[in-house]
Amino acid sequence: MKANMQPILATGSPDGKLPAGLRHVLAPNHSPLTAGGTNTWILGEGIVAVIDPGPALPAHLDAILARLDPGERIGQILVTHAHRDHSGLAPALAARTGAPVFAFGRALDGQREVTTRLALPFASGGEGVDETFVPDERLTDGARLTGAGWELEAIHTPGHLANHICLAWGDVLFSGDHVMGWSTSIVSPPEGDMGAYMDSLARLSAGRWTQMLPGHGDVVADPAARLAELTSHRRAREAQILAALAEGPADTATLTRRIYTDIPAALLPAAERNVIAHLVDLLERNRVRADPEAGAAAPFSLISTPAAL
Repeated sequence: MKANMQPILATGSPDGKLPAGLRHVLAPNHSPLTAGGTNTWILGEGIVAVIDPGPALPAHLDAILARLDPGERIGQILVTHAHRDHSGLAPALAARTGAPVFAFGRALDGQREVTTRLALPFASGGEGVDETFVPDERLTDGARLTGAGWELEAIHTPGHLANHICLAWGDVLFSGDHVMGWSTSIVSPPEGDMGAYMDSLARLSAGRWTQMLPGHGDVVADPAARLAELTSHRRAREAQILAALAEGPADTATLTRRIYTDIPAALLPAAERNVIAHLVDLLERNRVRADPEAGAAAPFSLISTPAAL
């Protein structure tokens, strides 16, 4: 979410801003956490690829098929990550069209052991994780997939979810939920990993992207500025947590209320998951401790660093 967790709902279709050879279908699953809905992308002509088929809604399946021209068919289905609002429709779309489903792997494939271990004492957020998702084909980091007039490169970008990938189409990036213009991404342990998320942001920042096509919200027209903004936001949120702990030990709920002072109560649970993600990262980096052990109810405190001699 954004710094104040206030969502800005995207409306309409971004087709007028899209490169040639790309179509857009907006799933009707709008909510405070999905903006106007999930963006489904149709790439190519003739034999096309569908990127992020979206939630398991029969009306959305019909809408995707209705965007095909006469004689066209779907040859590949690609899923950026296994949250149900992105992957839920994949089995039905595959069954209807015969197209194979490509992804990095199952939801937790690519998860770091240290994150799993440090996040274990916290209750799982489990926000929308598609635990049944299994792709037909795996797209490893750097793998390329080609079709009529297009080529995509998979970039493994864990953080929002372990199996998250972005897809590079030349200098255009299908950025899934890792980079969105309308909001920052929720990072919810143990499925989410703040350290990995920041590393993935840094990796994407090394690219020269002209556009990013996100999983929710409008086209990101200035990717470099947005990546810098997201990085700055996360660093600022970490600084807020450390400053709050400088006032004294606190559990995750108390820290959340100290930091997120201007959001609706309904969004506080999602905000707390972000706080937990930062605390897990800070635990890994030995910046904080928990007494007697980590967990949502445990008080966290700063680890003092020796003064420079």
